[in-house]
Amino acid sequence: MVSVLASFMTPFMGSAVNVALPVIGKEFQMDAILLSWVATAYLLAAAAFLLPVSRFADITGRKRVFIAGIVVQSLGSLFAALAPSGRVLVACRGIQGLGSSMIFGTGMAILTSVFPANKRGHALGCNTASVYLGLSLGPVIGGFLTHYVGWRAVFFVPFPIGVAALVMIFWRLEGEWAEAKGEAFDWGGALIYGLALVALMRGFPRIQEPLGVWLVCGGLAGLGLFVVVETQSSRPLIDMGLFYSNRVFAFSNLAALLHYSATSAVGFLLSLYLQYVKGLQPQQAGLLMLCQSVMMAGFSPVAGRLSDRIEPRIVASIGMGLSLVGIAILEFLTMTTPTGFIVIPLVIQGLGFALFSSPNTNAVMGSVDRRRYGVASGTISTMRLVGMMLSMGITMLVFARTIGYEQITPERFPAFMKSMKIILGIASASCLCGVSASLARGKAHK
Repeated sequence: MVSVLASFMTPFMGSAVNVALPVIGKEFQMDAILLSWVATAYLLAAAAFLLPVSRFADITGRKRVFIAGIVVQSLGSLFAALAPSGRVLVACRGIQGLGSSMIFGTGMAILTSVFPANKRGHALGCNTASVYLGLSLGPVIGGFLTHYVGWRAVFFVPFPIGVAALVMIFWRLEGEWAEAKGEAFDWGGALIYGLALVALMRGFPRIQEPLGVWLVCGGLAGLGLFVVVETQSSRPLIDMGLFYSNRVFAFSNLAALLHYSATSAVGFLLSLYLQYVKGLQPQQAGLLMLCQSVMMAGFSPVAGRLSDRIEPRIVASIGMGLSLVGIAILEFLTMTTPTGFIVIPLVIQGLGFALFSSPNTNAVMGSVDRRRYGVASGTISTMRLVGMMLSMGITMLVFARTIGYEQITPERFPAFMKSMKIILGIASASCLCGVSASLARGKAHK
């Protein structure tokens, strides 16, 4: 229950903020790129810290890091609610991302340690359902709060949820898990990895400038150096040997990276499309986007149970194929498309998400021994967050080339529509590659 509550908080925050973005942008007069950073700063911080935090938790204790993550996440939300400017809000979103990395880097590993293998898929499915329940309620509650109270109320909500989670931890969650206690921590690898991601994301929106090109190239080189360092390290942040020797582990993680890099910016784009182009109020946009999250929440436990009996690669590949269909349909949106039409691709994509996520996670966690649960949990969560980060990075890159550092006003709606079609086209190609990776993983059940 503790993991479920904590897992609910982070996606709730993310989906609620997406609905509030147009109102936030208007109040702070933020251009398209800075507005994108409100979502991206959170993802960048979460992706940069998740891998080091997961390894640190294996050494010092997962419960301890889990508690710290809830505290940091809750305080970051409180600071964001009080932000006096757009740039301060972006910084507070980074604090939230740090807290979320602590939660996601430990929560799944704790669940996997507690439940036996024959019940693991169901437990992960229920945990995933809580994630999607947060995604479901986020647009609705966030939309209503933004419209009737103000966008700052969206950031106040996670604070009492965090307090409730802390009470339940000290009341119900017993024991500690630190299978790698006493082992060394790879500080050099952590620094290289974090700086590489920061350089990459800072360079994307400035790719038309020499500095942007250098930052992107430096980020890619840094990631390559990170792989080399981790391969040679005796106590790496990420066990590269798992990628070389474990086919199921490698291709399941690759599938996750491709799936989330394809789908994560869709909610951000649709929120802007519905409120800017179609003129919907925040609560109307939130209600419309609810249908995708309901499908995710409703079918995730079913997909988890299916993956306990059927090969995860089959269930997950079907799910990613449905995500591809949903994205492909969204590419046909125009400024005059009936608003109700959007429900169809959202329902398809929601079902695809549910069928992919739980089985894919089950395949990853089931492909390693107990001692490596923390590493596996951190790796799959890192792939998810890096994929989401890259999705927003591509969005900022396209925005920079088509809209520029300008606010999204009616005069720039055609440029926005052009950007959305380009981004969705790239997402479709990524999803297609993801289906291939998912099918290539081999058998997870022995």
